[in-house]
Amino acid sequence: MPDVETFTQLFAAEHKADPYPLYRSWREQAPVAELAPGFLVVSGLAEATAVVRDPAFGHPRPEVLPPADRHPDDLVDDEGRPVVSFLGLNPPDHTRLRRLVSKAFTPRTIEQLRPRVEAITARLISELLDAGTADLMTALAAPLPVEVISELLGVPMADRSRFAEWSHALARALDPAFLVADSVLAEAAVAGREFNAYFRLLAAERRRAPGEDLLSNLVAVTDQGDKLTEAELLVTLTLLLVAGHETTTNLIGNGVLALLRHHGLASLGPDGSAAETAVEEVLRYDSPVQLTSRVALRPTTVGALPVPAGTQAIVLIGAANRDPATHPSPDTFDPTREPTRHLAFGQGIHFCLGAPLARLEGRTALRALAAHTPSLTLTDTPSWNPTTTMRGLSKLPVSVR
Repeated sequence: MPDVETFTQLFAAEHKADPYPLYRSWREQAPVAELAPGFLVVSGLAEATAVVRDPAFGHPRPEVLPPADRHPDDLVDDEGRPVVSFLGLNPPDHTRLRRLVSKAFTPRTIEQLRPRVEAITARLISELLDAGTADLMTALAAPLPVEVISELLGVPMADRSRFAEWSHALARALDPAFLVADSVLAEAAVAGREFNAYFRLLAAERRRAPGEDLLSNLVAVTDQGDKLTEAELLVTLTLLLVAGHETTTNLIGNGVLALLRHHGLASLGPDGSAAETAVEEVLRYDSPVQLTSRVALRPTTVGALPVPAGTQAIVLIGAANRDPATHPSPDTFDPTREPTRHLAFGQGIHFCLGAPLARLEGRTALRALAAHTPSLTLTDTPSWNPTTTMRGLSKLPVSVR
């Protein structure tokens, strides 16, 4: 049966390039594994879906920070607890904040971005064609989402490189605590404070002179007199930064690599018309988010296993998305596969609010690459980021010649 030692092996550096054989072995042994009293690992799709949808599972309330551990720029409530995004809250607090953000982050807002997403993608691919060879991550996968989320938030062009730095530092700290070095946490804390300081000033400008960007909408949004506090606004912007940048960068990079290794970009058709189904297959096959966690807020069950209140559950999204019970031939990348259920964007009340934007960017990038660089090839071995929660490439060397 799985144990703590084999669990930690799932995240070892030597398995970064391909953790899926270990995931498969783990899932086949125990789709729900109790590693220790109060600690579960969930790897079957049915069981994982049950956990993320079950209201008996949620998130613990943040612990009060001792005064000696607080920084003047930390976002804390009146009790000294860190203010967290709605992603880490339970109802009714989650319901309130998500409703407020949803009022500003509408499908219409995303659809209005389509021409800019297409224009930015076209410009970046034109530069790639001119260069002939490049690292696709720095040429397209990283700059596209950071430009889009910056435009969405109304960030000046000159400041956008700072976004990528902050986002990367914050994403590295999202791994389970036993995988995160103190130096990584320190860098993330600095990035978070710099980000908050920057957006305090920008939000103040939008209050004085609102624009047509998402930040202006979030500053002004109300629901029966309820508004986001400044701390809530800042943690929401942090969430949008990391979710809107890191995950989409990984989606594009992972997708291009899978296509180059298995079918080639030409398999999407001369106009890239198969990009929509291909993106869903990438999300299933090599999800940009590999795991999430929940805590049992009250006694419940997962499968046939009784789960006491307070139990922590690690949900292995990457393993669940390749469960053969739902996905035939799950280890085969098939860009024509009819979209099936996956957990790349979560499920239930925490389903990713930015999923439509990520899909738009992913489809646009793959469609444009298929149309303009159908002969794109790998020129060297790709390199993977060291992070576990966020799975993505640091380098993807390609040639269009």
